[in-house]
Amino acid sequence: MYTSRNGGNVSKKLLKMIVNGRAVEIACAPNQTLAVALRDELNLTGTKIGCDMGTCGCCTVEVNGKARLSCLTLAHEVEGASITTIEGLNQYQMHPLQRAFAECGGSQCGFCTAGFVMKSHALLAENPNPSREQLKEELAGNLCRCTGFIKIYDAVERAASELREKAPTSPAPVAAR
Repeated sequence: MYTSRNGGNVSKKLLKMIVNGRAVEIACAPNQTLAVALRDELNLTGTKIGCDMGTCGCCTVEVNGKARLSCLTLAHEVEGASITTIEGLNQYQMHPLQRAFAECGGSQCGFCTAGFVMKSHALLAENPNPSREQLKEELAGNLCRCTGFIKIYDAVERAASELREKAPTSPAPVAAR
């Protein structure tokens, strides 16, 4: 049981979802956000809670491949969904976005970095070669107080280039005999 603010008991519901490729079940109160569920129930603390109002982007995760603000998403809304957090981007080595953020200085204090990386990951899945203006527009919902954004844009562009180079090419068509 969960005690609500007015003192009444609220039952938690067992939710099933895929988090970072792993099937999980977590018990959540009806008003529990995805950000709190990820952090408190699954100990995935890479997802940050900055403003808790959806204005900073620190809590960005992917839900079924689309960037989503987890502080504004109730855990119950994503039951059965596939969730990817910063911890699930690449479990054995740094993802090119993570490496580029480190190499380009796109991460200083680090608090906003997971949100920027996850938003950029979703963006590059849809548009592997965004212009600088498209980056600015797509990342406008994420805030950073340390870097001034130029290094963040540089990092995303570097990672995009690396990901395009590593992308599998389509096989050549087989000629008919």
